[in-house]
Amino acid sequence: MTETTTVGIGGAGEATDMVLNIGPQHPSTHGVLRLKLVLDGERIVSAEPVIGYMHRGAEKLFEARDYRQIIMLANRHDWLSAFSNELGVVLAVERMLGMEVPERAVWLRTLLAELNRVLNHLMFLGSYPLELGGITPIFHAFREREDLQAVLEEVSGGRVHFMFNRVGGLKEDLPAGWTGRARAAVEACVSRMDVFDNLVLGNEIFRGRTRDVGRLDARTVHAYGVSGPIARASGVDFDLRRDEPYLAYGELQDVLKVAVREDGDCLARFEVLLAQTHTSLDLALACLDRLAELPPGPVNQRLPKVLKAPEGHTYAWTENPLGLNGYYLVSKGEKTPYRLKLRSASFNNIQALVELLPGTLVADMVAILGSMFFVVGDIDK
Repeated sequence: MTETTTVGIGGAGEATDMVLNIGPQHPSTHGVLRLKLVLDGERIVSAEPVIGYMHRGAEKLFEARDYRQIIMLANRHDWLSAFSNELGVVLAVERMLGMEVPERAVWLRTLLAELNRVLNHLMFLGSYPLELGGITPIFHAFREREDLQAVLEEVSGGRVHFMFNRVGGLKEDLPAGWTGRARAAVEACVSRMDVFDNLVLGNEIFRGRTRDVGRLDARTVHAYGVSGPIARASGVDFDLRRDEPYLAYGELQDVLKVAVREDGDCLARFEVLLAQTHTSLDLALACLDRLAELPPGPVNQRLPKVLKAPEGHTYAWTENPLGLNGYYLVSKGEKTPYRLKLRSASFNNIQALVELLPGTLVADMVAILGSMFFVVGDIDK
């Protein structure tokens, strides 16, 4: 029997890939997300998003709450888009009931949804440069957010979780003089948005860190169901507000400009988000103009003490700030949903990291991750 032993070649004897865990508690993650990376030197060979650390079972809880109570649950999965989350649920229930919402409530919902979209986008417009080493933009972003949040807090009573939608309309009418204060806040925000156009997009370091980094092609967008600003940055020209209008968007087509880029890189995603913020501010002003023309009237419908949806099923979807949100509602004629399935934007968007990260450098991982603009509660729900 002969034994052969090779000695003295050190690390050259075998090429072993290294497994690196990013998270679940790490500064580079947006919440409790874990990325399992396999590295070959400084280059990522494969990436696996490991989710579920914040899972609260919202879809099962929907089944144990009545149609008024589920609004509170739906409000919270994407904590930057609370008003828009509520909206999808009440639209689904109203569709089941065949209910018409007063015109004043329709325009108010559209206005508040666009203000909520601006709040969402400002967070990422400030935090994304911060992740790449630029601290100044986040101070500007939070100043604008505070002005707009003050307006939303005045009308709803909430700073983050507004709880202002109701089946049949809105909780209550506007405080006296609110539209004037809302217009002042929106116009002030519009006048200062060039900070992001110049300070961020005009910064050569920011452009160097984001141009041609993390390219996402249209094929992958379709394969993974990616939507929202991330999809439009890859040339997928789809926006529910334009293509299947709901609320008052059908009457706002001359104001609604859908930003699309073809490059699909981190820079394109930031550019689309910024352009979309400009558009949302314009839409908010257009809604305020229309509200000024409407006569006083109700903002909700009278509901029975016990609200029951008729037996059947329906699907409602909305263009949320981060992408498409879908609500599949099944009713057995009771006061609670038999089933309410939530399709959240971030859940689909983050799965594309499996395709997006391999082949890139570890140094670009944070830039790519930040440009996906996700909220972890929207993934885990």
